[in-house]
Amino acid sequence: MLSIDVLNLNGEKVGNIELEEDKFNVPIKTDILHSVVNMQLNNKRQFSAKVKNRSDVRGSGKKLYRQKGTGNARPGDIKSPLRRGGGVTFGPQGYKKVYKVPKQVRKLALQMAISDKIRDNKLLVLESFELPEIKTKAFVQVIKNLNIESALIVMDRDNKNLNFSSKNFQPVKLIKSQGLNVYDILMYQHLIVLQPAIEQIKERVI
Repeated sequence: MLSIDVLNLNGEKVGNIELEEDKFNVPIKTDILHSVVNMQLNNKRQFSAKVKNRSDVRGSGKKLYRQKGTGNARPGDIKSPLRRGGGVTFGPQGYKKVYKVPKQVRKLALQMAISDKIRDNKLLVLESFELPEIKTKAFVQVIKNLNIESALIVMDRDNKNLNFSSKNFQPVKLIKSQGLNVYDILMYQHLIVLQPAIEQIKERVI
């Protein structure tokens, strides 16, 4: 079992928790992390670009002039892609290219990302993060007490004071345990987990 210190808001040790070593100390495989991060980034894209093809353009389908005898090229209708205002050939159609990775691979990648933070001593477990009022200054002071520059904070539930106090502090992002993902873990230097959220994370990786 892995023993992790539990800290208070002043950065002082107040206890410890134990994590399963076979789930939170797994070897890192960059190809698996790369696949899952690519999936997340791809599925976040909007894919909203769409053009009108020949059948979408408004206009008559009548042949512009006769086939032979005019000295011109053989014409189609006014919606031809060769003519100004006609349809676009092979343009984007706005459909979303969904990229999927098997569930077990996603779970393994999450284990790897958390294991990497533990191995580098970048995982902090806080007893709680209760602020008496909405105040960014108080939130920033806690971050200074913990001696961190950027962090992903994982909560077990919504916390109004914490949400609004951290809103204007860009180096920190708040997320609930249900939304914990590989990309966000890797993007931030530290991973801060509130103690009540530990059990919820265990359910996702075991």
